[in-house]
Amino acid sequence: MKRIINFLREVLNGDGNHDFTSMNMNKAILFLAIPMVLELVLESVFALVDLYFVGHLDKSNLAIQIIGLTESINTIIYSISIGLSVATTAIISRRVGERKTKKAGVVAMQSILISVFISIIISVVGVLYSEEIFVFLGASNQSIAYGILYPKIILGSSVFIILIFLINGIFRGVGNPALAMKSLWFANICNIVLCPILINGYGFIPEMGIVGAALATAIGRALGVFYQLYFLFFKVRLITIKMKYIKPKYKVIMSLIKVSTPGVMQYVIASCSWIFLSQIVAKTGGENGSSGFQTAIRIMMFFMLPAWGLSNATATLVGLNLGAKHKERVREAVVLTTKYNVIFLAIVMILCLLFGKEMIQFFTNDIYIIEIAYSALQIVSYGYLFYGIGMVLNNAFNGAGDTITPTWINFVGFWLIQIPLAYMLSYTFKFEATGVFIAIPVAEALITIMSIMMYKRGKWINVKV
Repeated sequence: MKRIINFLREVLNGDGNHDFTSMNMNKAILFLAIPMVLELVLESVFALVDLYFVGHLDKSNLAIQIIGLTESINTIIYSISIGLSVATTAIISRRVGERKTKKAGVVAMQSILISVFISIIISVVGVLYSEEIFVFLGASNQSIAYGILYPKIILGSSVFIILIFLINGIFRGVGNPALAMKSLWFANICNIVLCPILINGYGFIPEMGIVGAALATAIGRALGVFYQLYFLFFKVRLITIKMKYIKPKYKVIMSLIKVSTPGVMQYVIASCSWIFLSQIVAKTGGENGSSGFQTAIRIMMFFMLPAWGLSNATATLVGLNLGAKHKERVREAVVLTTKYNVIFLAIVMILCLLFGKEMIQFFTNDIYIIEIAYSALQIVSYGYLFYGIGMVLNNAFNGAGDTITPTWINFVGFWLIQIPLAYMLSYTFKFEATGVFIAIPVAEALITIMSIMMYKRGKWINVKV
């Protein structure tokens, strides 16, 4: 027990001095995965905290729909953030593996420059066109009138969403995921403290309701970014960070764009499919159907994000070991991480099938929302094992800098299979919202099969970045 405690203390301390190109692979995976899992558990808490507190407001069905649809839009921002983060992690980890600390620092600062530019565009569009976007997604007039300020605040603060992902990608690239975890801890503690105060007031300030939830989330993420910047400039080792590196460097920017564009597209393709699925559910199931679906998806993502954190260890290990010319360790990392991810998600699947209704009842008391959410959660849970394998292989491709392969896999799986299947089951076969629920695990299974085929071909391991 003492050895375990000492090991966990070392993992969570995050001094960033470990050599993952020579460390025992099981130990390397744990060193990287434990902080990454905890990091993404906390990222998923952002949406769940809002969902919990607004789920107990008087007009909870309207509030849940607003938050759920906003999260659907946010998936596009997450996609851009993760795509940039993936490219940054891949290039920085390769430079660190080559012992080129100055070049790694230049890449880090140029990626921040790109992120700020993109976030300005997203914020302007999000604030000006929130109502039109929500009408397109099938939100009711009552929901829009009730809570349109929520997406305006969230989308208007998108710079903090993008930067918190991006800078955490820098930390992961240098092999220090504990810093990424700590920044999410800090941001979430701020959000958890502020959320009930701003929503309910408690006599200190006027009650803000759903607007308070948005402000708490935005402020929490902003504080998390400031926390990250402090450590990035003053505490991170293995790379050299200087403010003068923020000056645009065409060659580095083009390299980041080359790697990140397919990376962004692979996640945008996936996230846009969720928006279309949300639209189908909203139109076939109404406010209760939409709220139930969004509740189930939030619970599902709560478990999926830790699994994604575990699979993120693959990307870092692949990049570092390819930089150090250790290809045999690359495949070992993929196989072991896949095994651990499948075990974790098998346990999650059993928990969701046995206790799904109790999980949902924690967030809402509405019997109609509970019924729909439980049906959705039961059906999508059957795909957990496929999700676990597929996300590890995607991260292996991305860690090697091969962002094109998973982009095409996602395009075929989500746009040529999932969306048409959901539409056909919902409208042609009259399954309504249930058709969407069924389409999700079916498409994920086929995506995983395609990923396995491309992994075995082996071209991804020879990509140059």
